[in-house]
Amino acid sequence: MSGSVSYHAGFSAEGQVARDYQRRGFPLVQQRWRGKGGEIDLVMRDGDGFVFIEVKKSRSHARAAERLSARQIRRLFDSASEFLGTCPLGLNTPARFDVALVDGMGRIEILENALCA
Repeated sequence: MSGSVSYHAGFSAEGQVARDYQRRGFPLVQQRWRGKGGEIDLVMRDGDGFVFIEVKKSRSHARAAERLSARQIRRLFDSASEFLGTCPLGLNTPARFDVALVDGMGRIEILENALCA
């Protein structure tokens, strides 16, 4: 895919995932939150805490999962630490890291608490 097509496909997948979480009672806090460490695709509210979500889209869920690199995970942790640093409880704020996989048919598979810091 070209850069523009990939950008729009990723943005669309993030929107699908955000709506899925919202239907399940998680309000959207930020989409594509950018800090010094990198970008967080979605930040959702979970009670007093947050869910940081990395969205991956590909032809299949397995291929989407393969696209998550160790470097991206480190950047996600760095960005989440920066985000939490702005909260009253700082890094003591409850948080989890989910991975949302979106296949070519638009089906979503959520891997809750998939990444452990």
